[in-house]
Formats: sequence, C-alpha cells, structure tokens
Amino acid sequence: MRFAAVALIVASAISAGTTGAAWSQSAAHPAPAATPAPSATPSPAKSTCANPDALGISRVVQIDTTGGPGFGFEHFKQLDFLRDKEVVLTFDDGPWPGNTPAVLKALADQCTTGIFFSIGKHATYHPEILKQVAAAGHTIGAHTWSHANLNGKKMTEALAKDEIEKGFSAVKWALGTAPSPFFRFPALQHPPAMVTYLGTRNIAMFSCDIDSFDFKSKNSQQVIDTVMTKLDKLGKGIILMHDFQKHTAEALPELLRRLKAGGYKVVKMQAKAPVETIAQYDEELLKNVKLPTVSNRPLSSVVQTISE
Repeated sequence: MRFAAVALIVASAISAGTTGAAWSQSAAHPAPAATPAPSATPSPAKSTCANPDALGISRVVQIDTTGGPGFGFEHFKQLDFLRDKEVVLTFDDGPWPGNTPAVLKALADQCTTGIFFSIGKHATYHPEILKQVAAAGHTIGAHTWSHANLNGKKMTEALAKDEIEKGFSAVKWALGTAPSPFFRFPALQHPPAMVTYLGTRNIAMFSCDIDSFDFKSKNSQQVIDTVMTKLDKLGKGIILMHDFQKHTAEALPELLRRLKAGGYKVVKMQAKAPVETIAQYDEELLKNVKLPTVSNRPLSSVVQTISE
C-alpha cells in the first residue's frame, strides 16, 4: 500500500543525558482534562533533568498522520527516519496497576519518554493511571478495545472497525481529551482491509523493529538480554514492550541504563494533531460501559465522627 507523504519535523533537540523533562506522576485521581486543544496532548514544560547522567531525549519528531503512515520495519519499510543509535520506546496493553506506574517511574528517573498503546477496556478500568501517563508527558495511542486479533477467522471488517474505533473512544474518555492518532495492531496482525481503513482515518500504524517478547520472558534479565542483543545487531529501532508485564517493569531501570551506556538515544514521537474520534462510538461507550462514579456529596455528609 502506498501511503501519503509524511512530514517528520524536528520539534526540538535536547542534549541526551544532560537535559530532558523532569516528570513526576500525577495524583492517583487527577482532575478531568480541560477541553481538548487543537493539537496533540502537550508535553510538560521542559526543565533541567534532576539526574545528571540520565538517558534523556535526543530529539522530538512531529508526525503528520495524513493517509495513515506506517512505522517499524517488521511491516513498514518506507519511512526510515531514525538515525544510527536512535530508539523509540513503546509500551502496549496498559494501563495496569503496579506495572504501569513502575514503568513511569523508571522513565521519569531517566528523564525520557515513550509511546503507550492502551487497550480501551483497560483505559476504562484504570483512567487515573492513564492520566498519569499523559501528565508525565508521554505519547498515548490505542491498541483496540479488547485486544482482539483483527486478523482472526471470525473477525469481520465491521467488527474490526468497531474494535479500533471503540478503543480510541475509550482512551479519549479515560484521558478527558483525544489521544494521538497512533495505533498498533494486537499481535502485529495487519489485515490489509484495516490497513486501508486506518489510512482513510488518518491514523498512523506502528509495527516495530525490535520485539522484546517480554510476554514470553521468564524474568527481567531475559527482557534486557533480548532487547540489547537485537538492538546491538540492528543499531537502532522502535522497541516493542508491554507496560502490562511485570518483568518489563522490573527490567526497565537496568535496560535504560544499558541504553545509555551503549550510546543509544531516545527519540520522542508526537502527533501533529489528535485523533478525531467518531461521535457514535463516543456515545455508545458512555451508554454501555460501566464507568466509575464519583460522589459529589460534601465531606460532612459522608463522614461523621460518632465516637472518640
């Protein structure tokens, strides 16, 4: 498939290891996001990194997703924008308690960043964690509603479209604002009809260059060894990991230190504009999903001291 031309614009250049974003996680239940701005989820203000030896961010690139460009040489060969020794860190299947916050801490400690491809259901289960991902300045995309294989034998085009669109609407609901038009197919299964469909929706597709296979790993060291062996061979690439996996959360601090020691630099990818969700799916989500409720009653009517 031929994709429309894509502009990769260097939004800023930050010296790796010396400067970066000193991010911290938000409160467990942050306030809902304000009305979406006419651009992708913004990054926090840049400041001097608290860690003088941090991995940091080497540069930021802005992606024009018109026509549905594809990234990651495992499936898409056209757009080779990474320079030697550059990597993009990506995480699938979150948000998830324990593991996602641990991944966020490891990234914050190294003043660096990643792309989080959230499962829609998980976003509705844990919106407060996904808000922490956004507050820390990471890019957020979608990974379907339920992690269904869109190339499955019983998967019709209509059902596949539902999985994609409901996933984006769920992530939007959880964040309170539209995420980036970035999408990764579950199991990296790319049915041609859905590749074409995402092109019409102006949603960028992500495969990978380096699969950590962390979901198969027996321990955190195996995750590190798999990534570094492949990376040292290729010299650069988009790395696929899962913030849903415990071993990944455990491996990440050391993996980031290994990347720094190996002279690798992290590139942040952000979208030129947020995804435009479809109103029908936004409305259906609100009707059908059992969303969390929050009481607006004053403290005095909820908690009363009856004995001291």
